[in-house]
Amino acid sequence: MCGILAVLNCHDCSLAKRSRVLELSRRLRHRGPDWSGLYNYGNHFLSHERLAIVDPASGDQPLFNDDKSIVVTVNGEIYNHEALKASLKQPHTFRTQSDCEVLAHLYEEFGEDMVSMLDGMYSFVLLDTRDNSFIAARDPIGITPLYMGWGTDGSLLFASEMKALMNDCEQFQTFPPGHIYSSKTGGLRRYYEPEWFSESIPSTPYNAQLLREAFEKAVVKRLMTDVPFGVLLSGGLDSSLVAAVACRHIGETKAGKQWGSKIHSFCVGLKGSPDLKAAREVADYLGTLHTEFHFTVQEGLDAIPEVIYHIETYDVTTIRASTPMFLMSRKIKSLGVKMVLSGEGSDELFGGYLYFHKAPNKEEFHRETCRKVKNLHLYDCLRANKSTSAWGLEARVPFLDKEFIDVAMGMDPDAKMIRRKEGRIEKWVLRNAFDDEDKPYLPKHILYRQKEQFSDGVGYSWIDGLKAYAEEQITDQMMANAAYIYPYNTPTTKEAYYYRRIFEGYFPQYSAKATVPGGPSVACSTAKALEWDEAWSKNPDPSGRAALGIHDKCYQKPAERHIIERVGGESYNKMLSSEESIHAAVPVQ
Repeated sequence: MCGILAVLNCHDCSLAKRSRVLELSRRLRHRGPDWSGLYNYGNHFLSHERLAIVDPASGDQPLFNDDKSIVVTVNGEIYNHEALKASLKQPHTFRTQSDCEVLAHLYEEFGEDMVSMLDGMYSFVLLDTRDNSFIAARDPIGITPLYMGWGTDGSLLFASEMKALMNDCEQFQTFPPGHIYSSKTGGLRRYYEPEWFSESIPSTPYNAQLLREAFEKAVVKRLMTDVPFGVLLSGGLDSSLVAAVACRHIGETKAGKQWGSKIHSFCVGLKGSPDLKAAREVADYLGTLHTEFHFTVQEGLDAIPEVIYHIETYDVTTIRASTPMFLMSRKIKSLGVKMVLSGEGSDELFGGYLYFHKAPNKEEFHRETCRKVKNLHLYDCLRANKSTSAWGLEARVPFLDKEFIDVAMGMDPDAKMIRRKEGRIEKWVLRNAFDDEDKPYLPKHILYRQKEQFSDGVGYSWIDGLKAYAEEQITDQMMANAAYIYPYNTPTTKEAYYYRRIFEGYFPQYSAKATVPGGPSVACSTAKALEWDEAWSKNPDPSGRAALGIHDKCYQKPAERHIIERVGGESYNKMLSSEESIHAAVPVQ
């Protein structure tokens, strides 16, 4: 991932302003540590912090068309760039092998309509010096982050992270996925409008072969790289399928010929965690070069302030899952790897979260998946992108391929419904599509392993330890005053209060807190899905173990509480039920 910043229509074009733009751009350099570029035309500045993945030698940005009248700064990857080059009607000269250079040439021929032609993950700002107009756009799902803000001098700013905007913008907001901003109209418009977006119920029959082929195509196109890469492997269904397909097809690709057919895989967790064991088994089965990283609860707690600064949210479940990913990304980058494939998006597309067991009918099931996919940019996409980009590592997500989404969201949702009596657990349609007896992709017990949310799978004591630590840091009196201190998205738990306090230390503006979603959730549900089970409204925790009666390791009833004990010279967090039965004992130091 790269970092982009655009300051447009600014009143001040002095050298001091240029220095200020460079200063703001440096706040994004963790995203792109390989090179920096700045282009100034009149009262416009386009800046770029590059992470070199494709054409690392000559693909520095900003990028131009032939006569340099069109300039673009891009964060992302354009997977169909070769096909787009072939679609150009006029002769064009390309200065680099970068997949992103085609954007300037496409705009020259197709104008703003070019954005609908793109297949990839991207955020970009394009300046047309011929008429002094500009556009900005973000990919359909919001895999890459983008924010926009307004300065008091009449300027309009765009940036990959809001830390580059917060001091120079009077107001700023999240740039919505699947939209384009045009200076010619002075506003946003949606360019991505697939059939599923209306939330009407599809009727296309489930086709296992079509689903499998679409996913394999999505994985293969993401093996476009000129640098060392790997796969994040938790041992769950989604990451294991990504790894299995990548291993099966790597030999056919340019990357395989350049870097070899043995794929590196990586996993993180507390020692003895469910993910570490499952990931090792999958890695052995697939023959990957596997590395596992361990962290302690204390190391995770120490990292939380830095995690919140980088991911720019106070959402509880996002912070829980981002912390292990943040720690792992640092280790991966230290090994020389710059790109990884990851499994985000599957649970939203197929209703993989455990609360989907309670979906009352296929209509509600489908509408909930639509809501989840539409909000991915606020949760899992934000986590996957910013946790990795904090260390100059790029994460690619095959499940969020545009064509694959059309297949997954276009099938009759009755096929996705969970029917345990019939042996159909969550994501059965995906599991069944890859259940190949002749040439197995994965061992059966991995293919049918129960869903673990990432923050649970790294070790159940991680979340238990977070809750206990927050209990020590936040007093009952703080919680009693929470609605006065934080009237917007008031935290309802001590853990949420703890994160919010850190967040507002970094990002005190109202615009910043307004970029974070709120509302109750159980096991990562939307607030609407809480209506499916009355008991959930009494247990609003985003952990998968909050799906009482569904998760094999669900929280015990009645409600548990934490105590702090000292054993020898060491502190332990113990979570006890009202009957004083021990649920967990986790060393703090």
